[in-house]
Amino acid sequence: MKIAQVSPLFESVPPKHYGGTERVISYLTEELVHQGHEVTLFASGDSTTEARLIAPCAQSLRPEMLRYPWLAYHTIQMDMVAEMASEFDVLHFHTDYLHFPIAKRLGTAHVTTLHGRLDLPELEPLYKRFPHIPVVSISNSQRAPLPWGDWHATVYHGLPDNLYSFVPEAGNYFVFIGRISPEKRLDRAIDIALQCDMPLYIGAKIDKADEAYFEEQIKPLLRHPKLQFLGEIGEREKRELLGHATALLFPIDWPEPFGLVMIEAFSCGTPVIAYPHGSVPEIMEDGVTGYTVTSQEEAVRAARNIHLIDRKGCREAFERRFTATHMAENYLRVYQQLLSG
Repeated sequence: MKIAQVSPLFESVPPKHYGGTERVISYLTEELVHQGHEVTLFASGDSTTEARLIAPCAQSLRPEMLRYPWLAYHTIQMDMVAEMASEFDVLHFHTDYLHFPIAKRLGTAHVTTLHGRLDLPELEPLYKRFPHIPVVSISNSQRAPLPWGDWHATVYHGLPDNLYSFVPEAGNYFVFIGRISPEKRLDRAIDIALQCDMPLYIGAKIDKADEAYFEEQIKPLLRHPKLQFLGEIGEREKRELLGHATALLFPIDWPEPFGLVMIEAFSCGTPVIAYPHGSVPEIMEDGVTGYTVTSQEEAVRAARNIHLIDRKGCREAFERRFTATHMAENYLRVYQQLLSG
């Protein structure tokens, strides 16, 4: 099958640091190539792939976001996709809704994976304007704000099964990985770790929009000697941190569409303690891959009993549900559905 994967240009594919969407696009693209499909990736020129790479810009845009007009490069990208559309059996977009006006006019089967939250007020009139754009959700809970969308499937994210190694024996620390923002609730993670008298390693990026929150709410908490703030970390550091952690703390306070770091933890055998917002109840198997909690009191109790979770069971849950092979096979079913429809 001839497949185009269309990525946002803010990060390379895969990203050098933080970037869940581009990471998933990379895993999907490489797995499809491995399975023998002819894949073209539309992404920034600093991307690394076995697919054919078409680059609208030489470098990913995030480092230069304040100086370069990101919309201009994405407009170039969409024109390139439109120009080449007839070469493909399927166009698979990961670019939110930027392509909607052209996609429905191209005459090539297409589908869009929605990677973000859908409860923003401007999205309802937008999707009502484009009610027949085929879309895929990354969790069932993600669909809730737009139940009338043209949903073709829910496809959970997947990782290469050899990306993270199973670590049977945990170290003696908790870990928090992600963004520092109010909805990610690092403050809760800090409270859980300190109540358990456990070190907490924090591998997290700070977006410009969250700098004031970090300075005012989080930075004063980091003076405690059991807290180690590492800043934004790369893939190698993340593998090491997650693999040897006693648990990943994921005490979110927002409708998380998926939560890629949870399955990264499972693949290492590391259990997760999470609040049950958004996709968490779909991704977690309570008592198998960790614990879901609804209060700090429950979270601390769960953290103190995390040794009861079998690390091998976490890895087995990952292999059963969240590999890149599973993800690619599920998307191939969507592609075939579009072509036969």
